[in-house]
Amino acid sequence: MTRRDFCMNMCRAGGAALLGLTVGPLWQTGCAPELEEETETPSKPWLPAYLTLEAENRLEERVEQAYGVMEKCELCPRHCGVNRLKEEKGFCNAPLKALVYSHTPHYGEELPLVGNGGSGTIFFSHCNLRCVFCQNWPIAHEGRGREISDEELAGMMLDLQKWGCHNINVVTPTHVMPQILNAVRLAAKKGLRLPLCYNTSGYESLEMIRLLDGVVDLYLPDLKFMDVDQAQRFNEAAAADYPELAQKALIEMHRQVGDLVTDENYIARRGLMVRHLVMPNRVAGTRDFVRWVAQELSTDTYVNIMSQYRVEYKAFEYEEIARAITSEEYVEAMEWAMEAGLTNLDKRSLSQLEIHRRRIQ
Repeated sequence: MTRRDFCMNMCRAGGAALLGLTVGPLWQTGCAPELEEETETPSKPWLPAYLTLEAENRLEERVEQAYGVMEKCELCPRHCGVNRLKEEKGFCNAPLKALVYSHTPHYGEELPLVGNGGSGTIFFSHCNLRCVFCQNWPIAHEGRGREISDEELAGMMLDLQKWGCHNINVVTPTHVMPQILNAVRLAAKKGLRLPLCYNTSGYESLEMIRLLDGVVDLYLPDLKFMDVDQAQRFNEAAAADYPELAQKALIEMHRQVGDLVTDENYIARRGLMVRHLVMPNRVAGTRDFVRWVAQELSTDTYVNIMSQYRVEYKAFEYEEIARAITSEEYVEAMEWAMEAGLTNLDKRSLSQLEIHRRRIQ
């Protein structure tokens, strides 16, 4: 079987095209929804971006392109070059089929993702970054989980929608992006109407993020480090290029989806939401991070300054990060964010700020 035949078979699995199936008058007239304006009316329901590509018969092409990259894998900046279509494994150690640890409503995510029904998280095993302080190391480093087909992955997405989740939140998706795209297409044919949230470490290839343009409604990247030396020191494979590539990826994400837009119930519909984990001894470069967001993205960017650093995995081997952060360090980080002019800080971050301020009084 040729690469093209393989990719086309993957794309076509699941049956007929979406057009006319379940969407209603808006799509039957061939008019794409105005995603920049999120006001919903009975005659104009909100619809996720990937339905536009499917209605224009372009989502199948994206799936084919993504699977084609796996023949000489360059899905991430590692550029391993292995043929994953033939089950060769690169740095991430991922097989051809997606390896999934769990799919479940998650209530610990950012409030605009959680709402009342939870964020529909799908945790993928393995990772292309491998931080020495990884908070989810049994999944990301050891690869706990089970292999599933794209059809099964589509079924998980539909499960999460049936359970009342507000989005499909794909966690650590970079190395399984083709499988995700194909599953989204298969699920859309069966009625998936939730926004796709791309929850990534930020270690992304710019070309692959561009391939997601028009598919992803919500980007949820980390920006872990601003300094090359720190990024290299606290990664098992010395990812010195992390700050540069993550920043380029975030700029492209913001170009695609803009600042966060929510509905009348404060549920995220579209936009960029950035996470930054405060670490001991300022190793994450938080002051540079908040200034960069304000200058290169927008002061209205949704930013979550996270306080939940734990000494996990191999962090105890590095003196600088072998302890929890102090209240002083978290208050300092949040004050830097406000000094930089960031106006859309995560509400839980603001609550944590008050808690830590009281602790040091």
